[in-house]
Amino acid sequence: MNKLQYISNLIIPLFLLFVVIYGFIKKVKVYDSFIAGAKEGPGVVIKIFPYLLAIFVGIKGFQASGAFDFLKEALAPLCYFLNIPIEVISISIIKPLSGGASTAVFTDIVKTTGPDSIATRISAVIMGSAETTFYVLAIYLGSVGIKKTKYLVPVCVISDIIGIVLAVVIVKLLF
Repeated sequence: MNKLQYISNLIIPLFLLFVVIYGFIKKVKVYDSFIAGAKEGPGVVIKIFPYLLAIFVGIKGFQASGAFDFLKEALAPLCYFLNIPIEVISISIIKPLSGGASTAVFTDIVKTTGPDSIATRISAVIMGSAETTFYVLAIYLGSVGIKKTKYLVPVCVISDIIGIVLAVVIVKLLF
């Protein structure tokens, strides 16, 4: 086992030990605080479950209805014109919706185009820099009960588009 691996194996236990010692110094009942937080967990899960269910049903409906394929085909001519690999469309559409689905799409892009292809590089930057916007909005807004989101969704979608465009431009400039 090398040094780095040894250190990485110790980080979590050392952090837990630090929390207990810090709590002891600050005279906090660490175990009681942990139990109090754990008691709130199921309530939070029950509170956000409808929002999670809605986003998952929405994603599956988007894919099953053919809207995903339609959008991909509609954007294909633009990608050909701009000399952007067609595979980038898939990751660009799915990333704001689902982290798991985008990971599967990214894995497929790597397998079909190779690890050093321009499509893989652009997709990797999108994976690392874009957010699962609708999932995050469903969880965070649902957990605190925010219902009026006037400009939030459009601003988030615009920021995703800007991030994807910048990923394409930066990878094209660097590679």
